[in-house]
Amino acid sequence: MSDLWQNAMDHAVAIARKSGELVREALRDDRKVMTKSSSIDLVTKTDQKVEQLIIQSVREKFPSHRFIGEESVAAGETCDLTDTPTWIIDPIDGTTNFVHAFPFVAVSIGFYVNKQSEFAVVFSCLEDKMFTARRGGGAFCNGEPLQVSDQEDVRQSIIATEFGSNRDVEAVDKIFSSLRNILCLPVQGVRSAGTAAINMCLVASGCVEAYYEIGVHVWDVAAASLIVSEAGGVLMDVDGGAVDLMSRRIIAANNRTIAENLVKEIESFSPTRDDTPPPQVNHY
Repeated sequence: MSDLWQNAMDHAVAIARKSGELVREALRDDRKVMTKSSSIDLVTKTDQKVEQLIIQSVREKFPSHRFIGEESVAAGETCDLTDTPTWIIDPIDGTTNFVHAFPFVAVSIGFYVNKQSEFAVVFSCLEDKMFTARRGGGAFCNGEPLQVSDQEDVRQSIIATEFGSNRDVEAVDKIFSSLRNILCLPVQGVRSAGTAAINMCLVASGCVEAYYEIGVHVWDVAAASLIVSEAGGVLMDVDGGAVDLMSRRIIAANNRTIAENLVKEIESFSPTRDDTPPPQVNHY
């Protein structure tokens, strides 16, 4: 069975690289923008083309496998993670970055069996960085091993976060209250790459000590979660409990000490209806 998953992982790396080529071509030729839930929740034809490319390619090779894709769910497909081998796809993580040619855009592919991550691929298209992880086999960037930072003092840490597409006043107030609390610990800096997957890969790379966000979707974090774990990091809910990738809340940190420092400062909130996946989502 492990050979089968290695074959699937090799295919994921190849199709992520091919998708990256499509993204780079589109940056030169076609960045036509549409919106989903609001004027700041963007989607492009390239998002849809990349997801179709990945799904069609995988279906040809692994016809019994299932999919959770950002654009498929937006079009009405169920967001249902079962025990069946499932590919969780974000065709362009960082669509707003893509639209503005801001240089952090990722293709994210996570593969789950029995609701457990088996391998992960995050391709930072414009940086030409291929992040990969295999359960129990470590995490890598362009073939070089990754290891989280060994920093345990939050005051000597860089923290990454994002602001999402929720512009509800109460949610924005809590986002900035959390940011103020964390800045005043104090931390050495706060960064935002504009993509959850790349932020989490930065944690895995040891460049930042932690990333947190409320409002992410499972396709944003399904792949990068394994990359963080295999690089020696920890995953946690913003309230301090075990992470649930369907809950839309996450802390990814280099160690539990840093994560627990953030838990004390983050003010949680529930996403607005427009920022929530369809009601058929199943938690696990």
